[in-house]
Amino acid sequence: MFSIFKRHRELFIVSVLLLFPFITYLTRGHKGREPNFVDRTVVWVSSPLARLFTWVCDGIGDGVHGYVALHHAREGENACKVELAQAHEKENALEEAAAENERLRAYVRYAQATPEEEIVARIIGLNPVSQPVVSFRVNRGEDEGVRAGMPVVTPEGVVGKVLRATGAYADVTLLTEPSSKIGVIDQRSRVRGTATGMGPKDPLLFENITRVDDVVEGDPIVTAGSDGVFPPGLKVGRVSAVQKQQTGMMMMMTAGIVPAVDPMHLEEVLVVPVLLSPATESEAAAQARKGPVK
Repeated sequence: MFSIFKRHRELFIVSVLLLFPFITYLTRGHKGREPNFVDRTVVWVSSPLARLFTWVCDGIGDGVHGYVALHHAREGENACKVELAQAHEKENALEEAAAENERLRAYVRYAQATPEEEIVARIIGLNPVSQPVVSFRVNRGEDEGVRAGMPVVTPEGVVGKVLRATGAYADVTLLTEPSSKIGVIDQRSRVRGTATGMGPKDPLLFENITRVDDVVEGDPIVTAGSDGVFPPGLKVGRVSAVQKQQTGMMMMMTAGIVPAVDPMHLEEVLVVPVLLSPATESEAAAQARKGPVK
């Protein structure tokens, strides 16, 4: 028997080594045991690594989720900006339409209160020259009944007159142009005179009045209807800067007239289709052939 053990001792030793853990597991496997030195060492070494691994994984996960959330937030912010810009555009368009409607309603009320059938025209451009602007262009012409020499007004007062007209548009020379002269009357005292243009940045000159005429600052000035162009009673402006001056042997009085309308802030005007005298029509046609004053 000893020879058998000697001959198979490796197998016997391996069997015992394998059998011992198995028997130990069967007898004590269901019971807990205190961790030994090796267990404690393994846990002590592995715990920081496990925590580091967990922290790295959590950090990467949070970073990915944060990037995705930030990307979606930025997309949402851009979409909100686009919607806000569109809302502002719509609001501005509505405000512009409301302002235009209010202006047009005022023009309609003015036209209904006058015997003439005024032609509503929109300003589409300015005609600049070497000096300040002397005329602007409107989108109504001979096709709509506009003719050279016709008065151009707004509900606030006189703007000028038609310089020339073609089929689709017309050019309007301003009341303030130095070549412009209009017969006017002081609405309070009924003193008659002439309103002469002195340039777009200066008041009109109230001429042909004497030192004894009753003209005071602030008097309303309207058209007299004596120039063959403008009907009587249209607002021109108000008197300003009354002055008396010696002219030869006579003491004369001059005054300024602040225009009732600032043509540089207009968008629409009314063309008054009045019947002109033959002389006035010939003069308007001749001026139209010459073109704007340079």
